[in-house]
Amino acid sequence: MTVDVTQRLHCDELILNALKEDIPWEDVSANAVVKAGTRGKAELICKQDGVIAGLPVFARTFTLLDGSAEVKLFAEEGSEVKRGQKLGEVTAEMRAILSGERTALNFLGRMSGIATYTRSVAKLLEGTNTRLLDTRKTTPGLRVLEKYAVRTGGGNNHRFNLSDGVLLKDNHIGAAGSVTAAIEAARAYAPFVRKIEVEVETLDQLKEALVAGADIVMLDNMNEETLKEAVKLAKGKAETEISGNVTKENIQRYVSYGVNYISSGALTHSAPVLDISLKNLRPLA
Repeated sequence: MTVDVTQRLHCDELILNALKEDIPWEDVSANAVVKAGTRGKAELICKQDGVIAGLPVFARTFTLLDGSAEVKLFAEEGSEVKRGQKLGEVTAEMRAILSGERTALNFLGRMSGIATYTRSVAKLLEGTNTRLLDTRKTTPGLRVLEKYAVRTGGGNNHRFNLSDGVLLKDNHIGAAGSVTAAIEAARAYAPFVRKIEVEVETLDQLKEALVAGADIVMLDNMNEETLKEAVKLAKGKAETEISGNVTKENIQRYVSYGVNYISSGALTHSAPVLDISLKNLRPLA
């Protein structure tokens, strides 16, 4: 995970908040059984096949607790890992290892799970001109890490936040009064460099969006026949994105329609956590 100073500060804040949640005053268990200053070493073991993502976040958790911590990593970020594989070693004060273990593994397992699921879906799009996108259906507060995990798994990011781009959905259209009114208002308000994306649910809405000059049309929850017709109508006039109930099981069917983008909330909200453990903690002489 290559980060600049701003990204590092943001990630540190997320990690520290998670540590504060888990250690509000002290780690009673660790402090009871380990003397302060005692150093130890533990091994990071993968217990399930998958794609690893979040190793820098895992390592940073321990260096925030113990500035002298050393984390050796034996796997590359984004690589495919196997059950039983030793992914790394943590050498630090034993209290820091014990106190940071769960937080570090929570981040690593969650991010690796997203990367693993994303990789399995992205492989289904290989050799096509359709790009796989995530959504804003992320865990509150953890979007930057979860969207990073999507990229690590081979997917692409849709907008990060509401300041990132114009996407007019059904409620925006309802508030404006019509598809045309919403597009005209967005065109007048947003900087000229912004593309205007509009969610449409019917062919009539699509036709109206195309006439009004939408740059991208999001074809939301349409049946197969309507989707095919919608992609044909939009070809050469606007880019197309399919959204709504997209999963690994049905995505290939959508690709065959010739759509430009497919967005799937399942990449982040339904990916199972990858099982990873910190084992074999032992004191150092």
